[in-house]
Formats: sequence, C-alpha cells, structure tokens
Amino acid sequence: MSLSALFLATLEVTLPVFAMVFIGLGLKRLGWIDQAFIATASSLVFKATMPTLIFLSIIKADLDATLNPALLGFFALATLGSFLLAWGWAILRVPYVDRGVYVQGAFRGNCGIVGLALAAGMYGDYGLSAGGLLLGVVILTYNAFSVIALATYQEGKSADWRSIIHHIVRNPLILSVVAAVPVAALELRLPGWLMTSGEYFASLTLPLALICIGATLSLGSILESGRLATGASLMKMVTLPLAATLAAWLVGFQGRELGVLFLFFASPTAAASFVMVKAMGGNAALSANIIALTTLMASLTITLGVFTLKVAGWI
Repeated sequence: MSLSALFLATLEVTLPVFAMVFIGLGLKRLGWIDQAFIATASSLVFKATMPTLIFLSIIKADLDATLNPALLGFFALATLGSFLLAWGWAILRVPYVDRGVYVQGAFRGNCGIVGLALAAGMYGDYGLSAGGLLLGVVILTYNAFSVIALATYQEGKSADWRSIIHHIVRNPLILSVVAAVPVAALELRLPGWLMTSGEYFASLTLPLALICIGATLSLGSILESGRLATGASLMKMVTLPLAATLAAWLVGFQGRELGVLFLFFASPTAAASFVMVKAMGGNAALSANIIALTTLMASLTITLGVFTLKVAGWI
C-alpha cells in the first residue's frame, strides 16, 4: 500500500470520530442544542448507553483473545509512569498552586469516549471489548492519581478515599465489566430480541458522547490558553503517548494490542478532570483550557500517530 493510500486509510478511522466532535461544536453555536441537553445526554451515556455498549462488546468477544492480563498490567504501570513524569516536570516548571491541575490535565485521558470510539473504528469488536476491559483499569488509576495530585496542592483539601472507593465501586462502567466477564466466560447466550434491542440502545453511545464533547468546547478557552495549558497539552498529546507507546513496543506489544494502547495513551484530556478540579477548588480555567486545547490537537496528533505506527509496521 502506498503512503498516500495508507494515510487515507488512517483518516477513515480518525476523521469520523473528530467530525462528530466538531458537529457538536457547530450544533451548540447554532443553538440547536443547549446546556440542558448536554447534561442530560452525558448522564444517559455514562449511566446507561455506554455500560450497555461495553457489556455487549465483552459478551460477544472471545475472552481468550481480549482478556490479556499483561495488557491491563502494562497500561496500569504506564499510567503510573505518566503520572510521575508529569508530576516531576510540574515540580520543576509549574507554580505550586497550579501543579495538581497541571498534572491531572497532562496524564488523564478521555479513554472512555474518544479512546473507545477510535479503538472501535480501527479494530471493530476487538477494539470495543479490549477497550472496555481497559476502562476498568482507567477508572481505578485515573481517579486515584487525580485526587492525590489535586489534594497535595489544594490548601484545606485532603483525599477522601472512602468517597473515592464508593464512587469507583458504583461506577456503571466498572459494573458493566464485572457483569459481562462471567457471562462471556460461561458462554451464556441472551435472547436474540434482547441482544438486538441492546445493540440499538448501545449504538447511541459514541455519536451522542462525541457530540457532547464538541458542544462543551470553548473556542475562547482555546484562544486564551497560556503557557501552562499549552505545556500540559503538549505533554498529554505528544510526550507521554510517544514515551508510553515506545515502551509498549519495547516490551513486546504489537499489532492491534499496541494500536489500542496508543489510542488510549493519545486520547485528549478527560472532561471529568474539570469536574474534579472544580469540586476541589482548583484552577478551573486552566483545566478547561487544557481540555479544549488537547481535544483540538487530538485530530492531528492521533491521525499522525496512527499513520506513523502503520508505516513502521508496528500496528
């Protein structure tokens, strides 16, 4: 395959995802959707449609092919490494009061929506099921590390581990993985009508979630992004995905496993980071700028990253 054909094939995977994001931005600016719609749709995705999507993708998958402890373990270690690298850099270059917000923005990716959508676009059912299993690790590590970073630099704030554990245990995405694994392992089969209805419902997830991401983007925030937001965004979208993907290749991951890892590493900063910063009294404006800037950068950095990995023959 020629380089131009390979690049066009890469665009066929990444462009549909980011097109939905920019459609969401356009719909919001046209006034066709408002904040109430975004809040309701986001809640529906998180509590219902995405858990359904993950559950169905896992029960339809071959667990021997998708349940890979080495993959899950490496992702957890790579997340820890990314967190520590971002924190070390923040200690050297970021004002004390903004370090927690910087660190969270630099390592916490939007794997649950952007990463999963890209994995599904590139690898179909395998991408969905492997990504769904990885989300269990994502939820555990991202929430714990984010609270540690933010609580360390916010006066009068401390890590409420009981609350964190409570939210993780009751997280709908975690529950969907826990429910799906034994069903898939026992090879139980649900009635055909139930599977079809579930697939209709689950199909709402990715377009609705991506539209909501686009609708929450602020062009003003992107234009106002200062040195700290730009630095955190470059670390999130370039430095850490490059380091983590290279490490994954060096330890032996390749093909679709390496591809899913890259897409999760390279996802833009999660919108949930803004909610956590706001709740803990941090610099919400800095958090919003990082989210907006990384989301805008993602269409370029992820496309070039996938293309480069394909040219190298790694995925």
